[in-house]
Amino acid sequence: MSVFIRVVAELGRFLEPALAESATAAAIVLFTVLVRLALHPLNRAAYKGATPAAGCLPVLLQLPVFFLMYQAFTTSEELLGHRLFAAPLGGTWAGALGDGGLFGAQGRVYLALFAVIAAVAAWSTVRGRRAAAAAAAASAPAVRAKAAAGRSAAGMPELTAEQQEAMRRLGGVLPLLSFGTLVTAAVVPLAAGLYLAATTSWSVAERAWLEHRRDRRPAAAGSAAAG
Repeated sequence: MSVFIRVVAELGRFLEPALAESATAAAIVLFTVLVRLALHPLNRAAYKGATPAAGCLPVLLQLPVFFLMYQAFTTSEELLGHRLFAAPLGGTWAGALGDGGLFGAQGRVYLALFAVIAAVAAWSTVRGRRAAAAAAAASAPAVRAKAAAGRSAAGMPELTAEQQEAMRRLGGVLPLLSFGTLVTAAVVPLAAGLYLAATTSWSVAERAWLEHRRDRRPAAAGSAAAG
């Protein structure tokens, strides 16, 4: 954990001339971006797995970082004194409510954090449902053709179609889990909440970018064939 604390502290000192006492909060976001950049090749490979659970491994690899963040801002004397505007990075929403209430100086910082997390979760949910609906619409003709012919692709039994339907449903449900981040951010230190907001925002943006690249490939292939 000492290495993690040293990295965040050094990033904070680098950003301090521009961001003053909020430099450590910005260092947490920057550190999160660096972690997600390191995991991006793994995320790309997982996305190509074409199953709703394909991204489980990258998520699991982020858990140690989250726990390090939690421990650092509850035990480290070097980091406990830093703030994001009026709110201490080692404080919690319950503490903010007890010091000025919901719309106090600290409370407003948490409301802004919750608004970011809720917006990201809502966007993720909408995209997930659209992707699930598009997948269902694209596979429906193939499933009907297989049923009419009394066979399934690649010699697989009819259960394959059921599994595909289950995966489409799971793909629509998984984004809803993003709203659980709101509950977590309300009970962990503010520093850990910042990490959650940054990493979930990255996840949704990264997936949108990967889907955009995937959708562009057929169009590019069609243009090349026509030429």
